[in-house]
Amino acid sequence: MSGNEYIASIDLVGLKTGDTTADRERRVAISDLLDANQFAPEGASAGPYNVQLSIDDGRLTIDIRTEAGDPVHAFLFSLGPFRGIFKDYFMICETYHEAVRDSSLAQIEAIDMGRRGVHNEGAELLRERFSGKIEVDFETARRLFTLIGALHHRGGA
Repeated sequence: MSGNEYIASIDLVGLKTGDTTADRERRVAISDLLDANQFAPEGASAGPYNVQLSIDDGRLTIDIRTEAGDPVHAFLFSLGPFRGIFKDYFMICETYHEAVRDSSLAQIEAIDMGRRGVHNEGAELLRERFSGKIEVDFETARRLFTLIGALHHRGGA
């Protein structure tokens, strides 16, 4: 990848907001993603890119454009392979947030370790699904997994 193959802006289409914890986590993920990411669509000229994520009928759409707004590529991915990971991730995130209020530090750390493991599993699956279409590094995949999860969970997909 060259130095300008990265996401310059990202838009989550159809995201419903209102859960302050989830909204904060989403904002942090976007900020971290825009601060440092590697994103290279196969066969595209070098970026940077504006990316739009949306979910419709169980499919993730990634619409990639140049900074000037010219279309680069749009990819569709089935979310079926992510169902189990999303279910586990949302459940463990809920458990984590409950534990922060009521549990010992050791219990919180153990739950957080599990949450990170499931998050990493989701990021690896995302990289596998992107193979041959979009090249991303692991940290970019983790942040994108967070944002796709927000769309999936909050958007009612």
